[in-house]
Amino acid sequence: MSTVLDFWQLLKPRIMYLVVFTASAGIIAAPGNIHFFLAFVSLLCIALGSGAAGAINMWYDRDIDLLMKRTRNRPIPAGRVVPDNALEFGMVLGILAVFIMAVSINYLAAILLAVSILFYIFIYTIWLKRRTPQNIVIGGAAGAFPPMIGWATVTNSISIESVILFLIIFFWTPPHFWALSLNQSEDYINASIPMFNVVYGPAKTRKQILIYSILLVCISLLPALFLKKNLLYLALTVLIGSIFILYAVFVIISKSYTAQKKMFSYSIFYLFFLFANIIFCSLNL
Repeated sequence: MSTVLDFWQLLKPRIMYLVVFTASAGIIAAPGNIHFFLAFVSLLCIALGSGAAGAINMWYDRDIDLLMKRTRNRPIPAGRVVPDNALEFGMVLGILAVFIMAVSINYLAAILLAVSILFYIFIYTIWLKRRTPQNIVIGGAAGAFPPMIGWATVTNSISIESVILFLIIFFWTPPHFWALSLNQSEDYINASIPMFNVVYGPAKTRKQILIYSILLVCISLLPALFLKKNLLYLALTVLIGSIFILYAVFVIISKSYTAQKKMFSYSIFYLFFLFANIIFCSLNL
């Protein structure tokens, strides 16, 4: 018997929380004003869109999820949700999210939301994930759309500022996920998923984590060009960015499960703190 909790898990709520938070930063950092209720509706649509993509991803990946320790207890491989129900659930949520966004906010935000959902499903899940070690690098674009959607919610436009917010998440995704995949290599081998560390080995993956970490920290400085409290933003961003790079260096030096787990955990904190910093430094306080 399926429960409400099972369908909630289909939405990948932990990813949804980050998606909504980064989208909030796009709304708050954008020039102009928007009614609180419309901002809430936009975030709700983005949350529903994220959940829809997650549900359809779980439907498509149910065969490999069953082969991996990390995912075998998900609702579909565990037998708690019928695959067809998960697909229908995801499709309804996705269509509803895009429709409400188009009707209540603007067409550009709705188009960006639709692109992010379709990119995650067709480009990442169906095309890249099982075919190339660059799956996370290219596929990470799907998770980078939310702040751009938030920006478009307010301005009905795409600007260099929203692209910068997009790029932050785009370059954050590889070191974040590779730190996890290094500790899950056996799972990916069993499921025949060509993760970077499986194809090219742990040593090259750790070097790539450091390279992407440095690029990420450099790009993360760019919002200072358009935020109100730019000096405060720079100071805090340099601090947390330096720690991020130190964790990446420690991953190379230590080559241990613990170092990689700490890198993964800190990367989540880093993204949250960075976008909290963007939000705070956008406010007139």
